[in-house]
Amino acid sequence: MATRTEELLAIRPVISSAKIYENMSADEAFQNKTLRPIIKMQHQLLLVVFKNYIAKRKNVFYELSLQKQLDYIENAIHKDMKFRNSVKGMIIGQFTIEEYSLYINNSSALNKRMMNIVKERLIDSIQVFANPELLEAV
Repeated sequence: MATRTEELLAIRPVISSAKIYENMSADEAFQNKTLRPIIKMQHQLLLVVFKNYIAKRKNVFYELSLQKQLDYIENAIHKDMKFRNSVKGMIIGQFTIEEYSLYINNSSALNKRMMNIVKERLIDSIQVFANPELLEAV
């Protein structure tokens, strides 16, 4: 029977551009080896969660200009602690025990990297939020 670690690692997408080099920092290596694949795997869930976040705030997002929508995403990720912690939980829950042990040694810096990646993915998917019907297919 496969272990939890083996099963978690088996379902993660491979990101060929996320290279690991000997001279890179431990945080950058963790970002490329762990965070990027997990966030990519959780992408559709993150989109639906953000759509729900928008809905709970009376869909104001859809009435904003593009720049204000970008600011809205930024504020949700960096300033709304409840939302931020929820997103972190979706990602940390996919860590192996070994990865979690590495994470807790420098969680502050890794959280910053994690949230920046999530923010960029949401921004890159902004057209999905501009057309809510596209999310129905997710």
